[in-house]
Amino acid sequence: MVIEVLIAVSIIAVSILAAMTVAQKSVQVSRQSFHATQASFLLEEGAEAVRVLRDNAWTNISALSAGANYYPVFSSGTWTLSLSPATIGIFTRTISLANVNRDNSSKDISVSGSDDPGTKLVTVTVSWPEGGTTVTKTLQFYILDIFS
Repeated sequence: MVIEVLIAVSIIAVSILAAMTVAQKSVQVSRQSFHATQASFLLEEGAEAVRVLRDNAWTNISALSAGANYYPVFSSGTWTLSLSPATIGIFTRTISLANVNRDNSSKDISVSGSDDPGTKLVTVTVSWPEGGTTVTKTLQFYILDIFS
């Protein structure tokens, strides 16, 4: 009788521990998915911020230093880029620009060739801490001076 009770208690304990482990992992995966979704929205918003800056005036883009990290800030009804790091909750979003070269004959973007001051390569990066490590998502795109 005692052995049967001991076996029954052991089976119930193992079942409860297994259920708790599955629930804990489910919460962890759900949190990671939620953070990845938030980061995707922040990436898109960062890209839109750069497009708004370009639409207001190309000098908002062309005057920026290539390779420097900028942080988008929404104030007074428009976007600006700051050199001071800014966080959105647990997320840090940076924007950097790189100069673009074009092949002299085909005018395609290339590694060599002449500098195209009317095109920039934009990199929007969102990073956040997750489970003792830093997760990073990146979005790259070209932006053009379409108003000249």
